[in-house]
Amino acid sequence: MAEKFASDRNLKFLLHEVFHVERLTEFEYYSDHSRETFDLALDTAFKISKNLLHPNLQEMDKNPPTFINGKVQVHPVVKEFIRECGTGGWIAANSSYELDGQQLPFTVTSACHFIFGAANYSASVYPLLMYGAAHLIESFGSEDLKREFIPRILSGEWQGTMALTEPQAGSSLGDIRTQAMPTDQNYYLIRGQKIFISAGDHDAVENIVHLMLARIKGAPSGAKGISLFVVPKKRIDATGNLVSNDVNVSALYHKLGYRGAPIVQLSLGESEDCRGYLVGEPNKGLSYMFQMMNEARLEVGLGAAAIASAAYHASLEYAKERRQGRKIMEKNPDSEPVRIIEHSDVRRMLLFQRAVVEGSLSLVLQCCLYSDLAHVRTGDLKERYNMLLDLLTPAAKTYPSEMGVISVSQGLQCLGGYGFCDEFPLEQFYRDIRIHPIHEGSTGIQGIDLLGRKVVMNNGKAFMLFIEEVNDTINAAHDKQDLEPYAERLQNAINSLKEVTFGLMRVGSSGKIENFLADATLYLELFGIVAVAWQWLKQGVSAWNLMKDSESETDKAFYSGKLMTMKYFFHYELPKTSGLVERLSENDGLTVSLDERFFSD
Repeated sequence: MAEKFASDRNLKFLLHEVFHVERLTEFEYYSDHSRETFDLALDTAFKISKNLLHPNLQEMDKNPPTFINGKVQVHPVVKEFIRECGTGGWIAANSSYELDGQQLPFTVTSACHFIFGAANYSASVYPLLMYGAAHLIESFGSEDLKREFIPRILSGEWQGTMALTEPQAGSSLGDIRTQAMPTDQNYYLIRGQKIFISAGDHDAVENIVHLMLARIKGAPSGAKGISLFVVPKKRIDATGNLVSNDVNVSALYHKLGYRGAPIVQLSLGESEDCRGYLVGEPNKGLSYMFQMMNEARLEVGLGAAAIASAAYHASLEYAKERRQGRKIMEKNPDSEPVRIIEHSDVRRMLLFQRAVVEGSLSLVLQCCLYSDLAHVRTGDLKERYNMLLDLLTPAAKTYPSEMGVISVSQGLQCLGGYGFCDEFPLEQFYRDIRIHPIHEGSTGIQGIDLLGRKVVMNNGKAFMLFIEEVNDTINAAHDKQDLEPYAERLQNAINSLKEVTFGLMRVGSSGKIENFLADATLYLELFGIVAVAWQWLKQGVSAWNLMKDSESETDKAFYSGKLMTMKYFFHYELPKTSGLVERLSENDGLTVSLDERFFSD
C-alpha cells in the first residue's frame, strides 16, 4: 500500500500562497493564531494519520461493524481516534473559547480533515458528525440543551448524528412521518423510524445524540410542519445516571464501500418512552437543519477529494515503479521495458487525477474561506460571503463527488488488472468514493438547489457576485503573458455560463418550471467545470508569480507542475462545457414530455 495519501506541499500552497489564510489573524476572533500554528495543525494531522488512521485503512474495510444483540460494534481504532480527537481538541477546533474550543479557521481545520479523510475516510467522519451536531445545538438550542449536550459531544464522550431520512420519504423531507407528541414536561414523545443514519450507533462512545427531524402532532403538512429535536440514545435520569431512551437499532446496512462507519436504521418509541427535546421554535426544524446539511455537503466534497487524493498518490507511485512496454518509437524488442509513467496515456490519466483532486480541494477551501470571512465580517461584506458560500456549496459538494469517482477509476486503470485486486487499495477507494454523489443530497437534488434556488435568489445577486470573483482572477491573469490565453478561455466560458443561466431564468419566469429544472444536473455540471477552471487559473496566477522569483529548484518544479496541470484542465476539461452549453440552450423539455411507455421492452 502506498505510503503517501496527500500532499503537504499542495495544502500549504493553497492555504498560504493562494488563499493567504494567515490574513484571517488580523481579525480578533482568529488573532491568537499565526502561520506557525496553522502549519502545526497540519503537521499534527499528518502525524495522527500516518501513525493511526492509514495503517488501519484496509483493516477497517475487511472488518466492518457488526450488529450483535442489538448493539453495533466498530473497529477498536475508532475509539482510539475519537479519544485522540476529543483530548486533542480536534472536534472543538472551530468552536469559541467559551466552549473550550480553539477558534481555528474553518479553512485550516478543513485542510486537516482532508488529511484524515485521505488517510482513512471511514474513520474521519465520526468527529465531523460530532462537531456538526454540537454546532447546531449551539446555534439554535436552549441554554439547558447547550449545557447538557455540547461539552460531552465536543469532548468525544458522546457521538452526534443527523437523523433525517425515513423509509417512505427518502430525500423528500416534507414527507417524513416521525411524530412528536407534546407532553406537560420539557420533552416530546417521539415515535417513528429513521434510515441511513451515519454513526447512528456504535460502542466507541458512551452515548449517541441524534439531531432529528420530526413532525409535532397537528403541525402543517409538508416541509413547513417539520421541527428539530435532540433525541439521545440514552437520557440522564433524576439520579444523574444514563438510562435507555427507547431508541433502538433495527438494522445495520451492509455497504459497497465506506465500511468502517456504521449506517443504521433506527426504531423510535417502540415502548412509547422515547423523549425528544425541541430545538428552537416549532415548525422551523428544516431551516435549522440546513446549517448542518450545508456543512455536511462541504465535508462530502472534501471527503471525495481526499479519497481521490489517496488513489492518485497510489497510482502515481505504481506508475513510477511498474515497468511495462516500450516507447512507441523504440523498435528493439530486447530493449529494457520503461516505467509506465513514460507512456503518454498514463501521464494523461495522472494529470486528470491531479487536476480533479487539486481543483476540487481548492474549490472546497474557497468555500471554507468564505465561511470564515462571513464569520468575522459584518454588514454588506458578511452578506456577500454568505451568498457566495450558499451559491457554491452545491458545486463544491458535487464536482469532487462525481469527478472523484471518475478520477479514482482512472487511478485504478493505471494499475491495470492489479487495480481490480485487493492487493492494492485502488479497488477499495473505488468502492469508498461511490457514496459521495448520493449522501447529503444526491447530485440531482444539488442541481435543483443550485439552479432553482441559489442562482435565482435575490434576483440573481449571488450569481453576479460569483461572476465578479471570477473576473477578478481573470484580470489578475491578463498581465501575465503565459496566462493570457487561459484568462481568455475562462472569460469565454464564464460568458457562456451567463448566457445559459439567463436563458434558463427566462424559461422559469415564463412559468415553464419543469422545463427550467429538467436539466438542472447538466447545469450543475457546467457550473462545476467553470468553477474549478476558475480555481485552476487562481492557482496558476499564484504559481506564476512565485516561480519567477524562486531560487529553489524544488519549488520551481512544484510551480511548473501546477502550471502544467492548469493547462491540462483548460485544454482537456474546460472544452467539455461546449456540449453542455449547446444542450442547455435548447430548452425543449425533452425529458419532461417523455412518456414512460417509451421505457417498455
